[in-house]
Amino acid sequence: MAAPSVYAAICAITAELATQGIPKRRTNETDQYNYRSIDDVLNCLAPLLVKHRLCVLPRVIEREAAERQDDKQQMLINVALRVAYSLVSVDDGSSHVIEGYGEALDAGDKATSKAMSSAYKSAMIQAFCIPVGESEDADATTHKLATKTHVPEPIQGWDQWWRDIADIVSVCESEQAIDTVQERNRELLKAVSRERPELYEHLGGSFTDRRQEIRARNVNHGRPSKPRRSRSKTDACLQAAEA
Repeated sequence: MAAPSVYAAICAITAELATQGIPKRRTNETDQYNYRSIDDVLNCLAPLLVKHRLCVLPRVIEREAAERQDDKQQMLINVALRVAYSLVSVDDGSSHVIEGYGEALDAGDKATSKAMSSAYKSAMIQAFCIPVGESEDADATTHKLATKTHVPEPIQGWDQWWRDIADIVSVCESEQAIDTVQERNRELLKAVSRERPELYEHLGGSFTDRRQEIRARNVNHGRPSKPRRSRSKTDACLQAAEA
């Protein structure tokens, strides 16, 4: 019994690519490495697919998108795809399905198409055993992402945490005490600014309002802007901030 024509076509295309390959003629401008573009792969594969009567039909199985920032604080869209490719022989309709994964970043609306190109290149390189001398990347330019340190949500949750901090700030008797609260909660303040920006805005208002109250009180009492600390309330404030 003869093997399905799809496998004969795959084998024939692999045999031709094994001798001529797809040269890496392009250079990544940021990281200075050579790569094959999606056009290079398509231009080489298209005539071979026609010659050996093989169709490649893509179908996106999974798609995930998220917002990221690069090292210049520019907002980027990150798209990750899992794509199934049906290799179908025109001769007898036999088929074989392979999968490819692609991921890409873009500041506009091209992240999905870039990820599709990446997935296609990866799938075709593996299916037809195209030699790879270096790591394969999606594009000729590279976005450098800002380092993001993960800070877990407080045990009591963000809503209760910001209320607790606001209560602590409300009893601070000096701006020095407020500075200490901010310093000891610096990482959580950064985290809440990313996770819950509306709470971060409320907290900013609490810090600002309390500073203005302290300054107004000092002006009314004819004292300097940084008075001697009141040990009772201020020390309690700092102890609560440490907790």
